[in-house]
Amino acid sequence: MDTHSSEEKVKPFRLVKYFTFTSLTVIFIGTLLLSLLNTHLARTMQQKKSEEYAHLLIENLNHQVFLQFIIPVAMKFGKIQLSNKEQFERMDKVVRSTLHSFKIDMVNIYDINNTISYSFDTSVIGKEDAGGKGYRDALSGKSTSKLFQRGNWFEILLGFSQRSKLITFAPLRAEQPLSRISGPVLGVVEIVQDLTEDYKAIFSIQIRIITTCTVVMGTLFLVLLFVVKRGEAIIEKRALERIRLKEQLSRSEHLSSLGEMVAGISHEIRNPLGIIMSSSELLKKKMSDYDPSNPIPNIIIEESSRLNNIITDFLNFAKPRTPNLASCKIEDIIEKNITFLASQIKEEGYAIDKQYDNNLPEITADPDMLYQAFLNILINAMQAMPQGGKINVRICSNGNAVEIFFEDQGEGIAEDILEKIWDPFFTTKSKGTGLGLGIVKNIIESHGGIVQISNRSVSGARVTVRIPVEQGV
Repeated sequence: MDTHSSEEKVKPFRLVKYFTFTSLTVIFIGTLLLSLLNTHLARTMQQKKSEEYAHLLIENLNHQVFLQFIIPVAMKFGKIQLSNKEQFERMDKVVRSTLHSFKIDMVNIYDINNTISYSFDTSVIGKEDAGGKGYRDALSGKSTSKLFQRGNWFEILLGFSQRSKLITFAPLRAEQPLSRISGPVLGVVEIVQDLTEDYKAIFSIQIRIITTCTVVMGTLFLVLLFVVKRGEAIIEKRALERIRLKEQLSRSEHLSSLGEMVAGISHEIRNPLGIIMSSSELLKKKMSDYDPSNPIPNIIIEESSRLNNIITDFLNFAKPRTPNLASCKIEDIIEKNITFLASQIKEEGYAIDKQYDNNLPEITADPDMLYQAFLNILINAMQAMPQGGKINVRICSNGNAVEIFFEDQGEGIAEDILEKIWDPFFTTKSKGTGLGLGIVKNIIESHGGIVQISNRSVSGARVTVRIPVEQGV
């Protein structure tokens, strides 16, 4: 009943969330489309205005060329011939003075044979068949304009092409007295206008509009997202908390029953084990007089000690003790571990590479418990390299905690068992109880710390231990 009621409460909330998000998305997309349409309209109007502007310039240029160049040159030289330096300079002077201060990128004048007779770019003068369709239309008396843009299709579509030029072809006519231009076509004028800056200005306006819409919609979206996330987080947090508490309860019950069973069995085994160990010691003393080479007493003592260590591991895991806190230094505990393992390190070909930061703080902890935890980690690192190798031990201070890194050069840990290594009695070794890492975890967590194991990017495994300087921090 409670679950059904909860679902009924969540469904309207989800419906409002999806409807609001969808509405915002539709409004935002519609605004962008409207902005693009407005920009396209502005570009079309700009192009039309530039075409009219070009036609007026050509009409004025036609008038000035006819009055100031064609008539005087025809009277003086008898014919127009721009290959003549004096005629060309006169034409250049007329064209440039007429178009001075106007935004014109290039001017070409063609003769009736489609040859460039005059140009701002002197390198193209004399070039034949360069006019194309625009020239042919102008020769028949029709003025045309065409926009050329340079850039990829995406740039051209959004209106920020690298270059934008409007090329206009119009006939160059002879003028009739007291009338508009209506005489025969003497040639063709080509004017190129650079519209790049104009289009960039339009694109800049477009960007401002889109940016404003984006900021407004983004702000609304973030506000809504914050409200929705808060609602979802509360609901999800409660659900996750229930699941976590249920898992913790189940695990605690499992470990509690397992601990009680292990503790009971361990105590029952330890009592007769103590008798066996003391009896084997007594047997060894008595047999030393009769048969000193007999190995049986030593075997009994050795195996009894090994069994006692296993029982000790069981008890440490089942009933972890409370830390006896005192001021201590991590590096001193590590050094004590290394000293204890010195003979094994030397005999089996291991090397310890130590890197300790300067001025490491003292911590409040149980040095004996940390000694046991670090010893287990170092032994595991050595067991991961049966042929010997280097173990890196690094200690550094990080805020209110001290971090210790243990790195070996073994084969690392298989990904499929990386999550199982903390489970009690799980081990990949032929000998061992599978409680070593569990004891390490219990010790570190009893100090308010964290222990993690991961594979190194090169080879081997890394154990990271983080212990707070002061308990409760």
